[in-house]
Amino acid sequence: MTTPRLPAAVLISGGGTTLRNLIAKARAGELPIDIRVVISSSPTARGLEIARQADIETHVIERKAYPSVAEFSRPIFEHCRLAGAQLVVCGGFLKLLDIPADFEARVINIHPALIPSFCGHGYYGAAVHRAVLEHGAKLSGCTVHFVDNQYDHGPIVLQRAVPVLDDDTAESLAARVFAAECEALPEAIRLFAAGRLTVEGRCVRVAPAPVST
Repeated sequence: MTTPRLPAAVLISGGGTTLRNLIAKARAGELPIDIRVVISSSPTARGLEIARQADIETHVIERKAYPSVAEFSRPIFEHCRLAGAQLVVCGGFLKLLDIPADFEARVINIHPALIPSFCGHGYYGAAVHRAVLEHGAKLSGCTVHFVDNQYDHGPIVLQRAVPVLDDDTAESLAARVFAAECEALPEAIRLFAAGRLTVEGRCVRVAPAPVST
């Protein structure tokens, strides 16, 4: 008996490495999602070509074309609705969103640090890992969280920690964190698709896996 695939949209702003990982896992049968649309905030995002090669519908919606976050967000979520997306995944999406009521607790983001540390406006890419090293932190990692109307602020679904090594550079730490992201985000998606996540205030409860009979 095959597991139904959850219709999903992926939002990107750059290289699309997270998108590539999700496509690969879905095609390998390791992730029960059907990525129906990819929306980019940049017309030059390399992830657009990844989506096109996978025969996924693409759209470009640039923030500068809209006077407010709310107006920028409106066409993004309209494309998600038209695609029938039940989950929206932010994979390297760098713009603030205004989450409409029908998508509350249905938009998730992956952040390359352990929220609430090293997060918020301006903390993305190499800037995150440089800040971790400059602070002398011994642990970093990644966080999957539900998206609200603030940067890196919504309820945390799960986190994965990685050690910070004495000889780390921003690049070597980023590679270790990205390896954790490649497992953490699919795990969060699987939990969502299985209906095992419940949001209570700022806490996300994970229901036990059903027992096989």
